[in-house]
Amino acid sequence: MRFNHSTTGIKKYRPKLSDLMQLCECNYLLMCKLLLGKNQQNKQNGETEEVGDQYHFFISTQLGYTILVKEVTRYTTLVHIAQNQQMSINTNFAAILSPAMQIRLYHDARMAEVNSSQNIRWIKPRYDYPNKKMHLPDEKQQINQFLKEWLQLCLQQGQVQVPFLNNGSVDN
Repeated sequence: MRFNHSTTGIKKYRPKLSDLMQLCECNYLLMCKLLLGKNQQNKQNGETEEVGDQYHFFISTQLGYTILVKEVTRYTTLVHIAQNQQMSINTNFAAILSPAMQIRLYHDARMAEVNSSQNIRWIKPRYDYPNKKMHLPDEKQQINQFLKEWLQLCLQQGQVQVPFLNNGSVDN
């Protein structure tokens, strides 16, 4: 059964571009601060991230985050961020509880936008609701807000893995 929004009185969701842009700008600043803090020496020497660079943040012994640089171009950087946690449950359920997303950083616009998350390869600005996959009407806004909260958590509580000496050798 299809609902006609004009006859049911339900207003169709319309994304507010200024709010999404502001959120993407905030995410860019948080991501840069996070990466700059992890790679400050290289940044001071004028170097940038390279494909394959990895950054690890540990919130607790059970929970951590990994950022992987997947692509670097003149004006953009593509990174993958994933939550890593120690779980003793089946792997299908663990995948649901271990979110991951790809973020494109647009350096010229100073914005960071989530391109894909979980099983959504390309996130639309708006979804009709209800839909087959039950995406929220404001899915793009929600996922970018989630990224902001992840980045804030990493900045506020994330600890860097430090190699320690064990019998004269350095472990990673």
